[in-house]
Amino acid sequence: MNDLTNKQKVTIMIAIMTAMFFSAINQTIIGVAMPRIIAKLGGMDYYTWVITIYLLTMAVATILVGKLSDIYGRKPFLLAGIGFFMVGALLSGFSQDIFQLIIFRGITGIGGGMIMSTAFTAVGDLYLPRERAKWTGAMSGIFGIASVLGPLMGGFIVDNLDWRWVFWIFLPLGILAFAMIFKLFPKVPRREGETIDYFGSFFLTVTIVALLMAFSLAGEGAGKYSWDSWQIIGLFGLTVVALIAFMITETKVKTPVLPLSLFKNDIVTVSNIAGFLLGMGMMGVMIYAPFFIQGVKGISPSGSGYIMMPMSIVMVFATTFAGAFMTKTGKYKGLAIVGLSITALGIFLLSFITIDTPIYIMISYLCIVGLGLGASMPVFSLTVQNAVSLRQLGVASASSQLFRSLGNTMGIGILGAVMSSKMVSGMKAAFSSGDMDASTKLPPEHAKQVGELMNPEILLDQPRLEQLQNSLPVEIQSVADQLVVTVKDVFANALTTAFFWGGVIMVIAIIFAIFLRVIPLVSAGDKMATMQKVEKKSE
Repeated sequence: MNDLTNKQKVTIMIAIMTAMFFSAINQTIIGVAMPRIIAKLGGMDYYTWVITIYLLTMAVATILVGKLSDIYGRKPFLLAGIGFFMVGALLSGFSQDIFQLIIFRGITGIGGGMIMSTAFTAVGDLYLPRERAKWTGAMSGIFGIASVLGPLMGGFIVDNLDWRWVFWIFLPLGILAFAMIFKLFPKVPRREGETIDYFGSFFLTVTIVALLMAFSLAGEGAGKYSWDSWQIIGLFGLTVVALIAFMITETKVKTPVLPLSLFKNDIVTVSNIAGFLLGMGMMGVMIYAPFFIQGVKGISPSGSGYIMMPMSIVMVFATTFAGAFMTKTGKYKGLAIVGLSITALGIFLLSFITIDTPIYIMISYLCIVGLGLGASMPVFSLTVQNAVSLRQLGVASASSQLFRSLGNTMGIGILGAVMSSKMVSGMKAAFSSGDMDASTKLPPEHAKQVGELMNPEILLDQPRLEQLQNSLPVEIQSVADQLVVTVKDVFANALTTAFFWGGVIMVIAIIFAIFLRVIPLVSAGDKMATMQKVEKKSE
């Protein structure tokens, strides 16, 4: 694509960012809406699977498409990704229960993986690393803008419309994105001499699926298995066997789906590990902050969107600054360390909030997290692309997206297991301390109603909670109120424990970022100067 004019490149980038915004807004719009959707469909014990299945299918699609797009070009996979995403979003709105929603979100994840893998790689096709930094920051800013608009619209929809419109409202934007990519994105010829690594793709898929399922299924609650159960041990065993088979396969095929030589480059390895840990830690905020706002503080989904909005706005400004800073200076390591440190600080501060913490304090902590995420998120994709040749750009970019997706999914599994374990122990402690004794001495006709208040799921549906409390006789209102406060305290303690371990994960990410080796970001000016030097020497 070197023969394209700057105007053509900018036009193509607008089309790419439209596709990315379509994908991103469909993710952020459901964040604050999911607690209410779960309250309507039921199945809080399977809540994480709605997110996990998306990340799982996204991870598989990301890495497989990364290599295929190196062979066939980015355009067909961008178009296919938008198509899968639209079908998945459409079907998600027709879900009748939690299990249908999980399946349809899996289809959506396939599209999301295709879009993200090819979109970030396409920037590498169009621009050299120094100029790439500006666009990488702008693309990360797309997520920030989506993070501002999504929660507001998601909260408004579930408060005022049928929740299904959360999935349907932006489908016209998908059609527009498809049309723009189809018309504007250039088609490139198939790269000769390349073959598809079917066996490697199969073993890699099994490795990823088995690993993510192990972390998703482990824990306590319905549909979960203990960490030492044969099911979880078997999945980890399958992961190891499939990984060994994959590594053997990659040493023997002509064009491996994920070349192991890629990880001999220490910059790629360290960047991917740091991105993996960043993905794990940030899930503690993105997933569980709306739970705290709605379940513990008792704020509506739309109100939750307003509370999350300042963090997203700060993130937009931070990503824009990060891209401009890297473009101007060519430096990135200090930015990564500072960004991760700020993120860790914000998450640790969130681990100290309680049911009595003022909302403005929580907003300030979320803004700190947004500042850190905005500064650090654009860095690691750029460092991976800057460290490899143009021939490996697609698969290297896909590896970066893969590790971040793996981090997201494993973060949900690990932090979710921490939260569930803390919830169980907290409820047991509340019973043993006598906090819930009064609820066990109620007349049978009221015991069932009050018993519903002991399910944390009721905290996520405030209209239902108020209706239930108001339907109880006046003489047992105090018992119900005490029970709700106790459950909120347990819920808050479980969520803040998850925040704490999210902060610990971010500290580990900082340690890896310290060891990130720095190589200069090449600009168009640098390339021109090098060419002029070569020409002078040849004269």
